[in-house]
Amino acid sequence: MAEPKYKLSRSRTRRRRSHLALKAPNVQPCSNCGQPTLPHVVCRSCFTYRGRQVWSEKDDEE
Repeated sequence: MAEPKYKLSRSRTRRRRSHLALKAPNVQPCSNCGQPTLPHVVCRSCFTYRGRQVWSEKDDEE
């Protein structure tokens, strides 16, 4: 396997890895209850998606 001829500097290594940083999740308030939720995901507190009730707590009990 090929070996590097010279040691890479810190700046060159960090520049290459600059896109690997973690990003904060994009949260939006729920239109029904106002709790922060991820977009395109059912709200975990009121079980609504795009203004419709998609899950109820009665379904959990069964």
